[in-house]
Amino acid sequence: MSNITFKIIDYTTYSADIKGVRRSVFHIEQGVDPSLDLDGKDETADHILAYVESQAVGTVRVRYLDHQTAKIERLAVLSDFRGQGIGKLLMEKALDIAAKKQINTVVIHAQDYVKSLYLKLGFLPEGERFEEAGISHVKMIKSLKS
Repeated sequence: MSNITFKIIDYTTYSADIKGVRRSVFHIEQGVDPSLDLDGKDETADHILAYVESQAVGTVRVRYLDHQTAKIERLAVLSDFRGQGIGKLLMEKALDIAAKKQINTVVIHAQDYVKSLYLKLGFLPEGERFEEAGISHVKMIKSLKS
């Protein structure tokens, strides 16, 4: 898909685009309580937005748990744009950001139905399935150490 662009953005400036994608995917489509999604941690995270033309169609954030560990979360792609590799490209860009900050370990809480995407990106499951926001998840970890 050649008309897609990715931007590493400032949350405050682009919060309407981020919230628009997350509202469509998490709140409306998946029924997640907005208070669980909008957790007050966006301001300290790195964010990436995917655009087709001028429409925000996907987003992800990278949050730093400490100097060696990042958590990639809130990956969301609008339903009309799924199946085109946008989620994978967002994840690759998020991993690049973490690597450039010399992060050693990346953690995710993968929704069960998209676990295969993360396996393809080199994440390994850790522990048992658990419920988060009423959705089945599995914790997955990827080492960025060479």
